[in-house]
Amino acid sequence: MSIDAHDTPAGFVAEWRDIFTPAELDKIEAYGDALSPAKAEIAGRTDNVDHLRITRVAWMDRGPQTEWLYARIENAVLELNSRLYKYDLYGLVESFQYTVYESAVRGHYDWHVDTGATEPRKISLTLQLSEPSAYEGGDLMLQTGVGSPVPAQKARGTLVAFPSYMMHRVMPVTAGTRKSMVVWVAGPPFR
Repeated sequence: MSIDAHDTPAGFVAEWRDIFTPAELDKIEAYGDALSPAKAEIAGRTDNVDHLRITRVAWMDRGPQTEWLYARIENAVLELNSRLYKYDLYGLVESFQYTVYESAVRGHYDWHVDTGATEPRKISLTLQLSEPSAYEGGDLMLQTGVGSPVPAQKARGTLVAFPSYMMHRVMPVTAGTRKSMVVWVAGPPFR
């Protein structure tokens, strides 16, 4: 198991690179593309939010075609939580988000935290689906609490995990297309 974990003032950031095979990553990407991603919104906002976020998303619900994917992510979350976070968790209560950032519209998502509409999100995970050579820009930047924000690993297949309260953003994509899958793990409020 190849997990690189970095303890920061804002919490652990972990990068895990060998959870999925290239064929499995192709399968995830093909499934997401077949869902026809639509323009993303920001919960609670009805105004034009393009200055904050331009991306397309689709929801990968749990079902017969995705059960293997949910099971793999659940096992990864259990391992990460056991080794690093040690949070009280409910589990995966939201569908996975398939996310597409395109250079034609300078796809991006400005600084934010992952709160949660129904249950408090505690761990956020991003699975890198695109090869780094498929796009320019689009770095996932994490504000770890000390100094300048740090970029997450861009290697295809890397699963990046961090506390949902950690500030993060996706820089504008300036060439090509960046695809990822985003997962949130919920739990009771921190006390």
